[in-house]
Amino acid sequence: MGDKATAKSTMIEAGVPCVPGSEGILEDFEQAKKVAKEIGYPVMMKATAGGGGKGMRAIWKEEDLLKAWESARQEAAAAFGNDGMYMEKLIEEPRHIEIQVVGDSFGKACHLSERDCSVQRRHQKLTEETPSPFMTDELRDKMGLAAVKAAEYIKYEGAGTVEFLVDKHRNFYFMEMNTRIQVEHPITEQVIDYDLIREQIMVAAGIPISGKNYLPQLHSIECRINAEDPYNDFRPSPGKITVLHSPGGHGVRLDTHVYAGYTIPPNYDSMIAKLITTAQTRQEAINKMKRALDEFYIEGIKTTIPFHRQLMDHPDYVAGNYTTAFMDTWVMDAKKED
Repeated sequence: MGDKATAKSTMIEAGVPCVPGSEGILEDFEQAKKVAKEIGYPVMMKATAGGGGKGMRAIWKEEDLLKAWESARQEAAAAFGNDGMYMEKLIEEPRHIEIQVVGDSFGKACHLSERDCSVQRRHQKLTEETPSPFMTDELRDKMGLAAVKAAEYIKYEGAGTVEFLVDKHRNFYFMEMNTRIQVEHPITEQVIDYDLIREQIMVAAGIPISGKNYLPQLHSIECRINAEDPYNDFRPSPGKITVLHSPGGHGVRLDTHVYAGYTIPPNYDSMIAKLITTAQTRQEAINKMKRALDEFYIEGIKTTIPFHRQLMDHPDYVAGNYTTAFMDTWVMDAKKED
């Protein structure tokens, strides 16, 4: 499941809904051209070993295909040492909704409901929440069953995430599986009181899971705090943190490794903290996040805290009316000078 092209063909065999596209890895550009014509533009080119948005290209017309093919392969080869590409029909303005699963060594799997990861920039997630404001009970049941079906079909062991694209009509399509614990797993733990790390250790020790599926009892939001300047096209901002004041209080969780005096190197991912708030309702979780962001001070570097604070006031976000295209249309308010 770590190889995306193989994962997709496996899910087709399992009967899980998949986005129309190539059958496995594209052999050459001519095949890419043929597949694109068959499924119709727009299409999405993806690296089979990809992650973090690398090796992905959206193509809207045939004359742009060659340039996208060459640049995506070069990027994938540099990032993953593998330039294998596959192609899918581009689902326009979808929601990115993933289902957390756990499987044991006895072939049994369960799901722990969904996370909505649709607020993204360049295919990198910026915020996540559970439950999804777009979700219905019927859709949650269908997606949960599909994710469990996928995990049991491959006899998956441990914690993993089955990721789907969901169109505006609530049709869902398998996108990929993350065969690991994910950055956003804490919000699932917050809403169902479930320790995913502990569960992974128990599965590895050969202890069977309960097989019970879980539904969220609370609402939780995670903001990924990155060392980036949101007022300068999210330019990376490595350097030394001179002042750090962490938020706290009931329903506020901060996962981080940084401290005052810590120097952020330029060599790695820019995420420096995960700020998580949990409450009885979505609006309460948003209000709590506003307060936590207002209390979160980091000086010496630029961070995405101001971006997240503006996001919590954006009317479309507050209404739960957002897709993966959200960041393509929203322009942040000009920076207010003190």
